[in-house]
Amino acid sequence: MFEDLREYIEWLQSFNKLHKINKKVSSDCEITEIVTRMIEKNGPTLLFENVDNNNIPVIANLFGSEEKVCDALGVENFEDLYSKSENLISLVDKENSSLKEKIDSAFSLLKLSKILPKLVKKAPCQEMVFNPDEYSLTNLPAIKTWPMDAGKYLTSAMVISKNPINDKRNVGIYRVQIIDGTSAIVHWQSYKGGSQNEINAKDLGISTIPVALVIGCDPVSMWAASAPLPPDIDEFILAGFIRSKSVKLVKCKSIPIEVPAHSEIILEGEVDLNDYRDEGPFGDHTGYYSPKAKYPTFKLKKITMKKKPLFPVITVGKPVKEDYFLGKASERLMLPALKKISSEIIDINMPAEGIFHNFIIVAIKKKYPGQAKKVMHTIWGTGLLALTKIIIVVDDWVNVQDLSEVSWRVGVNIDPQRDVLLSEGPSDDLDHASEFYRYGGKMGIDGTDKIKGDPRSREWPQEIEMDNDVINLVDKNWEKYGFNESLK
Repeated sequence: MFEDLREYIEWLQSFNKLHKINKKVSSDCEITEIVTRMIEKNGPTLLFENVDNNNIPVIANLFGSEEKVCDALGVENFEDLYSKSENLISLVDKENSSLKEKIDSAFSLLKLSKILPKLVKKAPCQEMVFNPDEYSLTNLPAIKTWPMDAGKYLTSAMVISKNPINDKRNVGIYRVQIIDGTSAIVHWQSYKGGSQNEINAKDLGISTIPVALVIGCDPVSMWAASAPLPPDIDEFILAGFIRSKSVKLVKCKSIPIEVPAHSEIILEGEVDLNDYRDEGPFGDHTGYYSPKAKYPTFKLKKITMKKKPLFPVITVGKPVKEDYFLGKASERLMLPALKKISSEIIDINMPAEGIFHNFIIVAIKKKYPGQAKKVMHTIWGTGLLALTKIIIVVDDWVNVQDLSEVSWRVGVNIDPQRDVLLSEGPSDDLDHASEFYRYGGKMGIDGTDKIKGDPRSREWPQEIEMDNDVINLVDKNWEKYGFNESLK
């Protein structure tokens, strides 16, 4: 498994999965347009060697397909992640425990010495150390993604903070808007770990939070930072589990935070809870610009980096973009834990068009009336799935990954008066359609076949299926019909 980003980039190059661009490109939208076309064409990862004459190369399209994410995580396909997680969660036999309790229990049964983060004294990420007057945020090759963005952003920064109550670490990927050489705005959304640490600090009367912004490290840790883990589950333990070896950490020079030792660039500083500024607009994964909103200010104290660092960026926008593939891997990883919480759930799909929080498709093994609505409430009561706006429930024989089949089942199986459940609750920060900020409506759609006991007076019809004898007859005579085998 790759120790750092450069080792992974060299591996990509050895398999002709990397394309280098030595022509000078602009950090102002040009990279986004190039990456957008690469994702649409399933093109290679890109290394921009000259962005605005900056001597730090920019890496883009790291996660722009299922294949790329699987390469980064060292798995054959996303179902390998499901199998890894299922094997882990199967160690736990607590039917009524929470998602966090299940994951905690499962990790505790592993040989933790193999996957727990390990602290080292010297690290490549501290080969060069700068004070803000020597090297600042404006020296970085940060990009402007879309024309109406408020400025340049760090789009792949791993934001590391700690819960001031119990000192548990949180790692999340949040966009960071650069204001000037020493100030930036951290967009950690409500319900995310960083935001919860902010709330906890305020409750304790603390006005600043030590925060490290990590730009580039091993690809598994970058993905783990994007995973929607329950509070106080260490993302570096997840990375160690996927890597089958520990993530090495080193103490920052100026703040009490530990960061991956093989990171490319570390921005050490504090988030000032007395200094909130307008962040945005920003062209986000919803396909719309998220408007200005108040978020706290990060104030730089020190920068450390490798002698020849790389600068990864992640571009978002109208789906499908990199965030979808990162999220799809998380979906498969978290499914076994969700199935432990609700054994009725067979499979889920969070399609690209739903951009995570807009809708989720769930397959259940239906046994009794009202079961679909019960599952809807279970999902709305589970972690960040509480933000889901629309839940579609179908039967276990429906392929939830096939949107055509799901659409057909919903179209023929629902009576809107009977099978649509309307509710309300917390909504995602980026949901511009909700009537109120962070609060809006929910809808559940029961697309299952109706069974005895469901509120329905008519008998449910038989689904069309061909007799096996006829299928076998046609298979046997296929070539006699004059068809090629390829048409079979």
